[in-house]
Amino acid sequence: MKNTALTHIHEGLGAKMVPFAGYNMPVQYEGVNAEHETVRNGVGVFDVSHMGEFLLSGPKALDLIQKVTSNDASTLTVGRAQYSCLPNDNGGIVDDLIVYKMKEEEYLLVVNASNIEKDWNWISSKNDLGVDMRNISDDYSLLAIQGPMAMEAMQALTSIDLASIKYYHFEVADFAGVENVIISATGYTGSGGFEIYAKNTEIEQIWNRVFEAGEAYGIKPIGLAARDTLRLEMGFCLYGNDINDTTSPLEAGLGWITKFNKDFTNSEALKMQKEAGVTRKLVGFELTERGIPRHDYEIVDKDGNVIGIVTSGTMSPSLNKGIGLGYVPIAYAAPDSEIYIRIRKNDIPAKVVKLPFYKK
Repeated sequence: MKNTALTHIHEGLGAKMVPFAGYNMPVQYEGVNAEHETVRNGVGVFDVSHMGEFLLSGPKALDLIQKVTSNDASTLTVGRAQYSCLPNDNGGIVDDLIVYKMKEEEYLLVVNASNIEKDWNWISSKNDLGVDMRNISDDYSLLAIQGPMAMEAMQALTSIDLASIKYYHFEVADFAGVENVIISATGYTGSGGFEIYAKNTEIEQIWNRVFEAGEAYGIKPIGLAARDTLRLEMGFCLYGNDINDTTSPLEAGLGWITKFNKDFTNSEALKMQKEAGVTRKLVGFELTERGIPRHDYEIVDKDGNVIGIVTSGTMSPSLNKGIGLGYVPIAYAAPDSEIYIRIRKNDIPAKVVKLPFYKK
C-alpha cells in the first residue's frame, strides 16, 4: 500500500484510513455529513495526491493528445484546462482525465489513481509520434481546496488575484511560500475552489500554511467519502462506477466532450452511434420514498422487470433524499420517467431528474 506525503498527518488527525487505488487514504475524519456540509458552505481540503500526472512534450504533443482524447485540445491556450476522456477501440472509455496546456508544446494530463499504469500503457501504445512522455505521478502531490470560502481564505497565500482565475483555467505561481505551484480553478465538488499541484517535498509546508490561512474560515480536512457524496450531487461521473471500458461517452452523457471535428481513437464508430442514437443512457434519479440506492442495485419497471443497474447512489446530505445514477433504456431516460430501485426485495419508486441534483 502506497502512502501520500501527507499520510502521517491524516493519521495524526485521527482520520479513518482505507485502501483506495493502491493508496492508504483518509475516508473520513469527523463524519461524512459534517464534512460534506463544510465544503458546501465553507471550505475544506482533500488530499488527492493519489491521482496520476503525465507530462507530454515536444512538437507532436498536441497531435498525440488529439489522437487519444475525445475532446478538441487544439482549442486550449496556455493556462487553460479541459475535461476529456480516452476512448478505447471498442466503444468504451479507458479513463476520464483533465488536460492542462502548460506551455506551447507541453501538456499535463491528470488521470485517475486506479488507472495510472493502464493509461500510461494505453497512451504509450499510441505514441508513434516521438512525443516525450514522463510519468511524474510519484513526485507530485495534489490538494483540492474546495468550497465557497476557498478563494477568500486562500488569497493571503499568493501574490496573484485568485478571483481572476476563471473556471477550468490555472496559473503557475507562488503559493504558501512555495514557487511554481499550479493553482487550478478545477474540482470535483461543484462548490468552487482550487486544486493545488506541488512536489511531494513541498506539500507539507503548503498543507500547514493552508490550514493557518483558513482557520478563521472554519477550514477542515475532508475525506474521500464526502468527496463521493459531493460529486454525486453534481452528477459527475466516477470512473469504475458510472463510466468504464464498456460504457460509451455518448451513453454516459459525455457527448459535450466528444468532438467529431477531428479523428481520434474509435471516432468513426462513435460518430455512427451518435447518428443512429444510443439505446441506453446514464440518468440521474431521486427516490420518491425513503431508501438509499447503492451501486449495483437493480433498476426495474412498474411490472418488476429489470431494466438497468445503479452505478452510483447515496443519501444526499444536501437534499436529504436518496439519489443515484444508472443506465436505463432510452424509453425511461426522459426527466420525470417513473422507475423503481430494488432495495432488499422491495421496489422503491423513483423518478428520473435533470442533473445536477444539487443546485446552488
